[in-house]
Amino acid sequence: MMKLAHTSPHHGAARSLERFASRRFQIFFGLAFAVGITLSAIVQTVAAERVIDDATGRSVKIGTTDRIVTIGGDITEIVYALGAGDRVIARDTTSSYPPEANEKPDIGYMRALSAEGVLSVKPDLIIAVEGAGPKDAIDLLESASVPIVIVPERRSADSIVAKIRLIADILGKKEQGDKMADTLAARFDVLETAIGKIPANERKKAVFLMSLNGGKPMAAGHDTSADAMIQLAGGINPMASVEGYKPASDEALVAAAPEVVVMMIGQSGPPKPETVFDSPALRATPAAKNQALISMDGLYLLGFGPRTADAARDLAHALYPSLDLPAWPAAD
Repeated sequence: MMKLAHTSPHHGAARSLERFASRRFQIFFGLAFAVGITLSAIVQTVAAERVIDDATGRSVKIGTTDRIVTIGGDITEIVYALGAGDRVIARDTTSSYPPEANEKPDIGYMRALSAEGVLSVKPDLIIAVEGAGPKDAIDLLESASVPIVIVPERRSADSIVAKIRLIADILGKKEQGDKMADTLAARFDVLETAIGKIPANERKKAVFLMSLNGGKPMAAGHDTSADAMIQLAGGINPMASVEGYKPASDEALVAAAPEVVVMMIGQSGPPKPETVFDSPALRATPAAKNQALISMDGLYLLGFGPRTADAARDLAHALYPSLDLPAWPAAD
């Protein structure tokens, strides 16, 4: 005879209580896990937050730096050199090095920015070189909720070293920044020592020409990157009496008597000596007599970033081929 299984009411109640307790535990565990994750994120965010004093004297609080807009070729180059190129989501037109930077969206020329265009890519942080503009656009960016750090623009070896340290601090890459800055400082010291051996009366007068528009040379005076580079390479800028980049008259260039002309390589290639020295302003100069023309990549020559010591060394070698330039100190 088959017997029917009998389930005690107390046993059923116990199982129901068990299931209820299990569900409560699962809910409690899930909530605890979610709270833990949230607290961990808050702790990490607070730990990541730091205050940076920028070139305008503002104290800028920055947090995450996963999505960065870089404005200024030197800024972009330093960010990539520090191994943070993957964080760059957009850059300005002057940021053409390294080549992979060109794959990022272009938000426009650094002195003709649109605040709306910059903010449209939804950055966590904007790093801009001092002098970026126009002022209205920078004011709008500074008033937005996205932090913007303005990096000082100075034209000296020490300023590049300081700029690298600052950007490394912004990115949370202090160790890498210190190594890069120390290596660069050591290279500048080596170059300065070598340049110091050139007698004053043997220093070359080198004029930098931005362009030859209509045969009217645009020459670099003082307070320009070109003037600073000529000095770093041991040359003398005979147009240093004027400020900025100015059209140079025939009389001014003849009086300056440059021994070398320095220019940038254009989109169509290096400038040709026969074209440059056919200009009436240059025909009577010592540089024309010797067809002494040096052409270099513009960002490499004038960028004042991680490659500047190399650029200054190359320019010094072109100015003084017989100058003994020791090997660079090895990178740390």
